[in-house]
Amino acid sequence: MSQINYHNVEVRQQETFVLEEVNLKIQQGEFVYLIGKVGSGKSSLLKTMYGELDVHSGNAEVLGYDMTHIRRKQIPALRKRIGIVFQDFQLLTDRNVRENLDFVLKATGWNDKRKRKLRIEKVLEQVGMETKGYKMPHELSGGEQQRIVIARAILNTPEIILADEPTGNLDPETGRQIVQLLHNIRSNGSTVIMTTHNLQLLEEFPGKVYRCENHHVIETMPEIAEKTENNENEIN
Repeated sequence: MSQINYHNVEVRQQETFVLEEVNLKIQQGEFVYLIGKVGSGKSSLLKTMYGELDVHSGNAEVLGYDMTHIRRKQIPALRKRIGIVFQDFQLLTDRNVRENLDFVLKATGWNDKRKRKLRIEKVLEQVGMETKGYKMPHELSGGEQQRIVIARAILNTPEIILADEPTGNLDPETGRQIVQLLHNIRSNGSTVIMTTHNLQLLEEFPGKVYRCENHHVIETMPEIAEKTENNENEIN
């Protein structure tokens, strides 16, 4: 079953042309990488999938929603089915870990305090942070903060997780642990779409690979992606 289906989609940032003729078909439970240089359109493409950026033209469907004609009032329902992992964490700095997660649950309709508490404990255990619930964000390492961001993303058991450079601010080993965690979540049934510059991850944690290049999105193989990157580095 296709959860995301794009056909001849054009993406713009305000008046700036970003991508054209985008064709994607992503199935439930897939792990998908979006690669490409800075400014190639990876993040913009992700934003179209959760309604942050309009689809300019073409046919775009995400979880049954027509993204070319989606209404503003439909977007909260769509986003409840999508977990978003930001590179810069975006945790509430005046609240501890549990309070950050509780804030999201209350905002998405969890009115039962006991059920919220149980759900928070479960996701913290799932991301290996069950002993850190009382910590403030500034008391956590970068890797720990990213784990909390992932916990926040999976609170509502999303069908799709969109991760924008989740390892970008982390050291290689911590980044590897984060991708392993995302793969574990994918094995539980969620589709994961992740942008990355670290092509070594593609070999260790296999998935479908799309390269954003010259305003187009092209499906490629991990080994070809890494070879292309190496050749470009040699030229530069």
